[in-house]
Amino acid sequence: MLTAILLGFIFSVFLVFTGKIFRGKPAILAAIIPLSLFVYFSSFINRVASGEVIHESFEWVPSFGVNLGFTLDGLSLLFALMITGIGFLVFVYTSSYLKGHEYLDRFYGYLSMFMAAMLGLVMSDNLISLFIFWELTSISSFFLIGFNNSNAASRRSAITALAITGLGGLSLLAGALILGSVGSTYSIAELISSRDEIVANPNYVLIAIFFFGAAFTKSAQFPFHFWLPGAMKAPTPVSTYLHSATMVKAGVYLLMRFTPVLGSTEFWNSTLIIVGAITMVYAAVHTLFRRDLKGILAYSTISALGILVFLIGQGTEGTLLAAALFIAVHALYKATLFLVTGIIDHQTYSRDVTILRGLRKVMLPVAIAGFLAAISSAGIPPTLGFLGKELTYESTIAVIGIPLLWIILIVVTKILLLYAGFVAGITPFMGALPEKFSETKMPSFLLWVPPLLLAVGGLVFGIFPGLIEPVIKPVVTAMGENAGDAHLQLWHGFNTVLWLSIITIITGTVLFFVLKPSERLGLKAERVEFLSPQSIMERLWRMFYLTSSGWTNFFQNGYLRNYISTIMVFMIGLTGYSLYNTATFSLDLSTLSLITGYEMAIVGMMFFAVLYTVFTKSRLAAVASMGVVGLAICLLFVFYSAPDLAMTQFSIDTLTVILFVLVLYRLPRYLQLSDYKTRIKDGVLALSFGSIITILILEVLATPVDSEISRYYADNSYVLAHGKNVVNVILVDFRGSDTFMEISVLAIAAIGVFALLKLRLKETDQR
Repeated sequence: MLTAILLGFIFSVFLVFTGKIFRGKPAILAAIIPLSLFVYFSSFINRVASGEVIHESFEWVPSFGVNLGFTLDGLSLLFALMITGIGFLVFVYTSSYLKGHEYLDRFYGYLSMFMAAMLGLVMSDNLISLFIFWELTSISSFFLIGFNNSNAASRRSAITALAITGLGGLSLLAGALILGSVGSTYSIAELISSRDEIVANPNYVLIAIFFFGAAFTKSAQFPFHFWLPGAMKAPTPVSTYLHSATMVKAGVYLLMRFTPVLGSTEFWNSTLIIVGAITMVYAAVHTLFRRDLKGILAYSTISALGILVFLIGQGTEGTLLAAALFIAVHALYKATLFLVTGIIDHQTYSRDVTILRGLRKVMLPVAIAGFLAAISSAGIPPTLGFLGKELTYESTIAVIGIPLLWIILIVVTKILLLYAGFVAGITPFMGALPEKFSETKMPSFLLWVPPLLLAVGGLVFGIFPGLIEPVIKPVVTAMGENAGDAHLQLWHGFNTVLWLSIITIITGTVLFFVLKPSERLGLKAERVEFLSPQSIMERLWRMFYLTSSGWTNFFQNGYLRNYISTIMVFMIGLTGYSLYNTATFSLDLSTLSLITGYEMAIVGMMFFAVLYTVFTKSRLAAVASMGVVGLAICLLFVFYSAPDLAMTQFSIDTLTVILFVLVLYRLPRYLQLSDYKTRIKDGVLALSFGSIITILILEVLATPVDSEISRYYADNSYVLAHGKNVVNVILVDFRGSDTFMEISVLAIAAIGVFALLKLRLKETDQR
């Protein structure tokens, strides 16, 4: 399994060196990677269906309990098959959709990295590795959404998506760390066995909130949903792969994976039901006001994700089975509709559903794919969508204590989704072909075959549900419920569920013929746009930006003396407050050695040099007197047997004096840089800071010292590191990694300074 996950990352790195090969006709060869992975995961279907769970673990950071543990059960297998199967078709589709694009190889690299990250996410059995793969999906999707980086809207959409999902990533990290601490393990399989202790823990609600934050942001739940419609600025293969079949379902996967650990409580179930219900209705209503095909599909995707969260929240065997089936149903028909939309956009250069008509006459296979996907999204027999809708209604009605309101809301949502599916999948192909599209040509078979295969798959699985049952039922088992007696079948007899389906189909179809997408509807929606979560968050962002800008401009005003003064004031305040509350001032002066004459002479020399520095009117004299202070400190180091420190101090002090002289040489000769008030303020600040440091040193001297660490270094420096200078041995051997990193930082800073010194910008490029 580890090899299967790493394959996508390896291919991404491989493209860095051989990318030119995949910019031309050989681009389709990239599809071999997801195809081989799909075949690999398909080989596990029978084993998983029989109840087997495949585990694989590799040590990573065992001291922290972080291992690369992977689990392949019903839940992870369903997602792995979707990721690789739809991924294969998207890879094929991309080879024609972006044919001739100068960065096609880069696109495949991002796509492969995302595929690998998603596989790692759904198969991870360790909370920390799950978080890492979670973040990798956010980063790779950022690159994919912003692929058209010359477009300002694409860049903005990518940043928005990264900001929202990145916030969810932080929430997941916090929840994972607390959950790992409470459960005393980061293994998800082991956490399931500790469920009762976790739920009874006082931190349970906090853990659940953090996991909700991660899932709701990733799966575009209200009020975090607005990043998903914006992400439609990405190329269609991205919209298909990330935002209908895989990435947006990562949040749903997280909820399903942790239902056995955190679920079946009032807080968990109620939160998911309420948030899912609001999301599915809110987004479904929005589809009525959209004209852009991608916009319609985006909001219908958000609504479908709300349905999934709603079903998971109910937490019964039936609703979990309905959720598992609906994941597959939605992936098949929504990926088809997105691919069809991409073909329409690619061939007609338009996604405006109010002007698209009659395209069946020039691209019949595409029209068939769109029609099949539309009827599957509507839940019309004999498609798989009909089974999904029937199971959703049946399981919701069967839940004890579910109010009638929830049943009404799920029916209304399904009606509106039927309308959206018909608008996206049927409207562009109905009627007469407009004159402006008369030159439209049949697309390459590499474009229309993938959506047609997905659409036919939705029909075949609907007629023969036994084909997909071995993949769906183990999902419920993985979530802690028993689905052994459940069977997927097309006909359930005449019952309440069937009548609800008939009402849904008839009402949605009537709505489709009565209500046509128009600019007028869009304008009505724009009038209340100021109340939308996106508008509210944008206003909050602007307030935050203005506040942070004012704060930054106040402190970061370009004057070094202000920066130093600010740092010193805060240090004086914090350190002084701490000393006031904790200092004992119990220093025994008798324990100190007697002050010698040469020490008094050196201190006196330093004192008069400081006074001369402060009051002299000559800059060069001030620099020279500062050099005297530095040399006096060197003498103190020598007297106290620290010649290495003395040499270091001497070198730095000499260099500092030289640099000061060079800088002062360039300044105007008689320029007065500060007035007496500024000097008084600086003097008070310096005296206060010096007093605080003096008190702190005296307090340190009065504190008992544990010399165990000092003895260790003294005893082992020569024996282990073969060095007589303890300080040098500590820096080079015992803390060699720290020293190496410090050297690296200094080297990077030096390279940056050198680059800035050598930078010569054109006048038009200067800011």
